Amino acid sequence: MTKLESVLAANRSFVRPNAFPPLPKSPKKQIAIFTCMDTRLVDFLEPAMGLKRGEAKVIKNAGNTIVDPMSGAVIRSLVAGIFMLGVEEVFVIGHRDCGMAVIDAESVKSDMVRRGISPDVIDIHVPDLKQWLGIFAHPVENVERVVKIIRHNPLIPSDVPVHGLLFCPNDGHLDVIVNGYTQESFARALVEGSLM
Repeated sequence: MTKLESVLAANRSFVRPNAFPPLPKSPKKQIAIFTCMDTRLVDFLEPAMGLKRGEAKVIKNAGNTIVDPMSGAVIRSLVAGIFMLGVEEVFVIGHRDCGMAVIDAESVKSDMVRRGISPDVIDIHVPDLKQWLGIFAHPVENVERVVKIIRHNPLIPSDVPVHGLLFCPNDGHLDVIVNGYTQESFARALVEGSLM
């Protein structure tokens, strides 16, 4: 059985008419989560946050990184969530033991070439493969950097708190790296001129 056939067989046994009540498109808790695509977080991060189906918008990519701060998919999704779906707060959630902190860009390039991707194509389209992949040194530093990128993006309203947390994929605990309420107060005071 192929992977596709396996997925479709599982889907046939999963679907039960009227078993799942329709949910609104807007997140019930008015939050967006930007996190990593690591498989250890699936069915683990949201329950660890007390969230159920339909309560949050979840955006994922490798390493919860932002490599294009203006026109990338993450900012576009956050803007859609805020202006179209009622998102009021953003949670940037990195995790311990993230693979993006240990990846070697040259090794990835070698694997790409070995699988048939032309080195010229790589060099032309992603001349800085390390930056394009979003490789970082430490998950905490990455969370802080991503929070700053989102917070300072001119398309994200200043009244939307942007929090930064670190998740443990082994036991599920969260550590606060950036408290968006504190950052928001600082940003508002700066804009109003009292911290100039």
